[in-house]
Amino acid sequence: MKFKVNRQELSEACSVVSRAVSLKSALPALEGILIKAQDNKLRLTGYDLELGIETEIAAQVEKMGEFIITARMFCDILRRLSGNEVDIEVDEKFLTTIKCGFAEYKLMAMSAEEFPEFPVIPMIKDFHQLKISQSTLKSMIEQTLFAVSQNDSKPIHTGSLFEATSDGSFNIVSLDGFRLALRHERVSHSEDFRFVVPGKALGEISKILKDEQEDALLQVTKRNLAVSIGNYKIYTRLLEGDFLDYMGAIPKNPTVKIKVNVRSFIDSCERTGLLISDRLKSPLRIKFRKNEINISCSTSLGKATDSFSAQFLEGDELEMGFNNRYLLDALKNTGSDEIILEISGSLSPMKVMPTKGDSFLFLVLPVRLKAE
Repeated sequence: MKFKVNRQELSEACSVVSRAVSLKSALPALEGILIKAQDNKLRLTGYDLELGIETEIAAQVEKMGEFIITARMFCDILRRLSGNEVDIEVDEKFLTTIKCGFAEYKLMAMSAEEFPEFPVIPMIKDFHQLKISQSTLKSMIEQTLFAVSQNDSKPIHTGSLFEATSDGSFNIVSLDGFRLALRHERVSHSEDFRFVVPGKALGEISKILKDEQEDALLQVTKRNLAVSIGNYKIYTRLLEGDFLDYMGAIPKNPTVKIKVNVRSFIDSCERTGLLISDRLKSPLRIKFRKNEINISCSTSLGKATDSFSAQFLEGDELEMGFNNRYLLDALKNTGSDEIILEISGSLSPMKVMPTKGDSFLFLVLPVRLKAE
């Protein structure tokens, strides 16, 4: 096997594909990248049995073949080489020679036969598919990923629910028992389907998606999802189980409605929360007053207070407690200058919504306050 390829293109492809490679595994092949050379192109694949990423790049293939090479070492070598083109040759014993400029490496590779079988969704008859612009999908994932559960006690909630209906509605929903994030868009499709994607896979998909209108293609079977983004294809196993009936968790009749400036709210929370740490935990005490929001916090270090103006639209004044990090996560992911807060009571989840439309809805569960 022998081929020549642009170093920068190969380095970039290896860097992305290696995100699906196991850092440490009992199967050495899972720590490597499968490289297949044929028809003047290279196909690179990383797969850890749950997440897979593959791509193709142009190459001058003199002799076709395939092999597995350790991802970490191969990527490090490519990043440090200084030439424009890399010559790679693999003999029958999988001794791999890498040449670029005056540098030369000899590494032992593995047989491609040791690589695990990779899912190929188009070969399965029963699958759904959906096209959506990369920028929209990236925004939807990034605005909901913060609420994915990090607790394995309910594995289904360590992923985000993708929910499509035949009328063109498309939602991504994440929740962890303390907050909920819902992102909504209208897309062109005519099928009803829902599935749950692991948070780890969504993080990698988000990194590959670009802020452009070119479409990403989602193909879904009962157990797997494939996302095609430009020259990359990401495969992931889906999570199984019953996702919470999130619509039932959303309060329906708010008694308080307030319009706030997001930046002012974030700054005030961050100033007041300077007294909070992993060792010194305390809720933010927030008083929603007529045209003003007061925030205070008290720990063994002392007490902090702050306030900023807000537009009280309806309802009576009230006081609530919130976990500092959970509240800030919701505020920072709105992507808006102003938001509407809707509250149904001091112990009811606070709804965070845009001033116009229904593109997102966040819920933040309050903390029960002790008497001052």
